[in-house]
Amino acid sequence: MKIILLGPPGSGKGTVAKKIHQDYNLPIISTGVILRNAISNGSELGKKVEKIMNVGDLVPDDLILEIIKERMMQDDCLGGYILDGFPRNTRQAVALEKMLEETSQNIDYVFYFKIDFDEIVKRLSNRRVCRQCGLNYNLITNSPKNKNKCDTCGGELFQREDDKESTIKNRLNVYNEQTFPLKVFYENRKLLKIVDASLNEKDFYELLRAVLKS
Repeated sequence: MKIILLGPPGSGKGTVAKKIHQDYNLPIISTGVILRNAISNGSELGKKVEKIMNVGDLVPDDLILEIIKERMMQDDCLGGYILDGFPRNTRQAVALEKMLEETSQNIDYVFYFKIDFDEIVKRLSNRRVCRQCGLNYNLITNSPKNKNKCDTCGGELFQREDDKESTIKNRLNVYNEQTFPLKVFYENRKLLKIVDASLNEKDFYELLRAVLKS
């Protein structure tokens, strides 16, 4: 089973990807995770994309396509996978189709996470990350006992550059211009399933699972 999760940053794609992974044992291919790991490791890839990501712009297509193709060829992806954060535009979507056609594969489901942008700004601007263990918190929905310290390891909590309000709004503008057209792209291919990402986490995921079960 091959699944694409589409939606603006902060709509819950990463959380849902983890739940699908647990329930269906499908690996998650997340461009965001791959790129953030590269940045934290100080690799050449990380140096290339850090400045781009810190202002909310998208990493160039050619670089993303190279990363995705390499990851999809690994053994754990033979039975399927979850694409989180890819494709980001129609050019990437067309390139993905060509890659899959070469190996007689196809995408089974494309879920579009529908949510208001104001709610996204509220969610992301309240996100905090532990410098020591990397645990994520949200000052509204999942606040730590101490506003500035991690409950698990006591590490300092900080706000990532791409979670600051000005950067979030830029990311949403980029999304609206480059990624939103994928909704029509996959509607035309009869693959798109729209889910309400403003619902609470449990109800939202149950709606999505109902589609997978059918």
